Amino acid sequence: FNINAVILGSWSENILEYFLRNNQITTEDGAQIIWYHAANHKVQVNEALRSTAHMIEADVIFPSAGSEHGQPIMAHPPETNSDNTLQEWLAEVIKSNKGIKLDFKSLAAVEPSMMLLENVKRHLKRPVWINADILPGPNGNSRVVDAKPFIDTVTSFFPDVTFSLGWTTGWHPEKVNEGYSWIMVKEMEYICNELNQLVTFPVRAALVRQSCSQLLWLLKQSNRYVLTVWTGKNDSYSTEDLLFIRGHFDKKRVFYDILEPQNHEFKQAIGIKINL
Repeated sequence: FNINAVILGSWSENILEYFLRNNQITTEDGAQIIWYHAANHKVQVNEALRSTAHMIEADVIFPSAGSEHGQPIMAHPPETNSDNTLQEWLAEVIKSNKGIKLDFKSLAAVEPSMMLLENVKRHLKRPVWINADILPGPNGNSRVVDAKPFIDTVTSFFPDVTFSLGWTTGWHPEKVNEGYSWIMVKEMEYICNELNQLVTFPVRAALVRQSCSQLLWLLKQSNRYVLTVWTGKNDSYSTEDLLFIRGHFDKKRVFYDILEPQNHEFKQAIGIKINL
């Protein structure tokens, strides 16, 4: 039992309980949560804020030396520039009632971003998730964010924030793609069993089916753990794959941040109406 969750809208609250309490969903089912992905540039943020999304996801980087911004900006590598700083992004998002997920690609951006978040925390009585890929995963070749300093820095500011801790991954159309191995999930559990927060594991839709036993085992280790299924732009996976995940995992413990047209087909197949 987490005493912080009693403070309504605190960051330790499960997002299903939060959105249910606010009458934005009708039942505790992760598939009911609508995501807006990569709301980095101003035009995307405005679109996200006007959309029916419950959760807005965006990417935070620290600009390279010599850029005019000495503060965190909103961009997804390989982009290194943005028309939006995190400070401006937060100023817009706090006017809404949407939850946020900030995805960190490097350690450099974390501490300055936490300071900015701290400045607006009293306006953020809603879910906040902090994400980084902290371990190498299937076919992963991008750099991981060093787990210990990442977790320690975030926790020193916000001991009750929900962590989203993932693996770097890749997906290749012309070869057999391995899933999440036992070593990968055990390494993740080793890091997370020390924590007290809620943790969601972002997992790549095209790799989940072949990793079902490993991921079911991981969720069994703690009732603080959930999954967020996400998809790469060019991944090939079917609505059947999503229905397979749906059939094997607890509905309350899987969120789906997936792209169109699969998102629509999947929601239709499980009988969730989408208001576009």
